[in-house]
Amino acid sequence: MPPRTPPPARLFLAPWRWIAALMLGLWLTGCASLPSEVDRPVSSALADPTETRIGRAVQARAAQAETHNDSGFALVNSAELAFTSRMALINAAQKTLDIQYYAIHADETTLRMFDALRAAAARGVRIRILLDDFNTAGKNAQVLKLAFEKNIELRLFNPLSGGRGSMFFRILGALKDMDRLQRRMHNKIFVADNAVAITGGRNLGETYFGQGEATNFIDADVLAAGRIVRDLSRSFDLYWNNPLAYPAQSLMTAAQLEAMKPPPAATAPRAGQARPVHGEASASTGGNATGAAPAPTAKPAVRTVTALDGSVSVVEPLPDSTNLALLEWIWAPSTLLVDKASKIAADADAVEASQDTTVDGLLQLMAEAKSDLLIVSPYFVPGRRMMDQFAAIRRKDVRIRVLTNSLASNDAPAAHVGYARYRKELLGLGIELYEMRAEQEGTLSGISSLGSTGSAGGSRASLHAKIVVLDDTLLVIGSMNLDLRSQLQNSEVALVIRSRKLSADTTRLIEPALAKGAYKVELQDGQLVWRAPQGSQLKDSRTEPDASLGLKLLLTLIGPLAPDEML
Repeated sequence: MPPRTPPPARLFLAPWRWIAALMLGLWLTGCASLPSEVDRPVSSALADPTETRIGRAVQARAAQAETHNDSGFALVNSAELAFTSRMALINAAQKTLDIQYYAIHADETTLRMFDALRAAAARGVRIRILLDDFNTAGKNAQVLKLAFEKNIELRLFNPLSGGRGSMFFRILGALKDMDRLQRRMHNKIFVADNAVAITGGRNLGETYFGQGEATNFIDADVLAAGRIVRDLSRSFDLYWNNPLAYPAQSLMTAAQLEAMKPPPAATAPRAGQARPVHGEASASTGGNATGAAPAPTAKPAVRTVTALDGSVSVVEPLPDSTNLALLEWIWAPSTLLVDKASKIAADADAVEASQDTTVDGLLQLMAEAKSDLLIVSPYFVPGRRMMDQFAAIRRKDVRIRVLTNSLASNDAPAAHVGYARYRKELLGLGIELYEMRAEQEGTLSGISSLGSTGSAGGSRASLHAKIVVLDDTLLVIGSMNLDLRSQLQNSEVALVIRSRKLSADTTRLIEPALAKGAYKVELQDGQLVWRAPQGSQLKDSRTEPDASLGLKLLLTLIGPLAPDEML
């Protein structure tokens, strides 16, 4: 199964149509291959950030703080701040923007970002976008149009041969190279002028910014400034200049993208909406170093969402920007954990033997815990070696709490299969397990501290944040899950920050979610029991709560068969 996306099995076709589609897809892609002669001009991050207003502002802020630490951090604790802080960096950038993501979706929210990026490029900012190729199919292929804009370069990492018309045929065509399909660049970095950056669990799209009509991801990021940003930029450069990074123009033309453009929606524009999702860029002007936004070119849409019970709620549009100078910045010692780009091309057995990955580094830190480990991992498939390490940590009487998705809230139910097979053993070790509820009452306010706007009352919630807090002292936040896919197959990145203040603030954000937004899983007479969240008026359950019969059947059928590293 490809990473975190609906597998082909969910695309229900009549058997004969499925067989015909399979044969056609394999025939169409059988001769497809990646170009062998590719021009990849080598480039690097801005050498001197103090040439820019952002760089000088960071320098002044550090001097004002009178600190010996060379890096500053601010938690991004809401979906709104996640969007507006990125917009602020785009609007304030003077020299460079370096953007690295696993997925960028084409929707109304990202279109506003694209307009801001075009405006930045028009004022002379060099923009480099490095995107994993897996999700660039169907509507999302339109993101690649940015590659044909002046001052914007876009490269696709570890591209798949074959067409982009639909995700179904994309996966179908890639089945002949399953190993390549499984290995994805999962890093998430957003850097302005090599002075301020954002990293964490979020991809770019409306569901990551609290604007989804069906599901919203509960996520977390951190803003960083100073020396650690230059470390992130060096990592970006290594991926950007890697042979697995293909300029988008080497894989398809602007005319091909235009031919794939979906027709405009037949429905009338929503209130305040001035253009369709795939409209052309509009003119705008740059912001200033404080993050003030340019005047919006069109009033963002106000949307209504109808829940399954018929109730209607309003999804308010996100603001255009924010003033990052007003955030609480904490200066602290830090280091970067990041996988080498070569991990994507390496053999999984060699990766496992080297024990030199982001997840391995995180596990080594966790092994040093003396009193408390708080883990947030949406996909939690520990595997045998990780289980042995958890056992060793528990023998030191370290408290371990884990927040992960429930079967109902998991956007990749097969990942839950891998977690479920270790659940009783984890509980037997004395590890406290919490599974997030998919259906939150009224709004997502019960877990808004982890990144919801609380605006989409009809939305389901799916956990996507990746956080570890160790001994109330060390905070780790990044793109990695505690699973074998992150450890052995995907490339990942994380910041390790030694700060009691940031660790305490993060713990205060997570603990309400444990109490009010999640089921606590316990063992009673050898059987699993899900204790309902406090004040939810829900009953305890002895089966996977909120999950459909189909999902429970999937758990039963796949559970004994699928290997951990494929989940």
